[in-house]
Amino acid sequence: MRAEFAYEEAQKYLRQRNWLALVAGGLAVTTLFGVGAAATRDREVVLVPVTSERLSLSSAGPDAHYLELVTRDTALMLLNRSPQGLDYWMAEILKLADPAAHGRLKAELVKIVDEQRGSDISQAFVIRKMEVDPAALTSTVTGTLKTFVGAQVIASNDRSFRFRWSRHGLALGLVGFEQLQDQSQKD
Repeated sequence: MRAEFAYEEAQKYLRQRNWLALVAGGLAVTTLFGVGAAATRDREVVLVPVTSERLSLSSAGPDAHYLELVTRDTALMLLNRSPQGLDYWMAEILKLADPAAHGRLKAELVKIVDEQRGSDISQAFVIRKMEVDPAALTSTVTGTLKTFVGAQVIASNDRSFRFRWSRHGLALGLVGFEQLQDQSQKD
């Protein structure tokens, strides 16, 4: 009787050992495939070609320099436009839009596109000064806005524009923009 009991116990332990060996073998094969896939996968590194300084983003919010770079690029994209590139212009600005403000921004941009489509009116903006407030996520850009009909300059005015941003995680989204009135225009 003891021999039968011992035999049964030995068989039970052998089945457990064989089952654990099978699971360990499966895990080893899975690990090898995972390591192989990770070793052969393309790696991505985000490079910022517009500055030689190191930029860092943290959950505390964007620093002033990063907000300035984003505002600069957005202002130049938003305020330099011609009738030939209006669809691309609108699509690129909407890529920067905060999801909550996407519809409102698109409505504003569609108005601009409708006004300018089919005309010869272009505009160019040259930045002179920029002020950023990372705590309030706002930035103000001041410069010269030139309006062209064909190749002829028909207006050249100093203008200021305010950009409002929102932050979701580490990403900034454009909430809105507006032209500010000068003190001379208010009086």
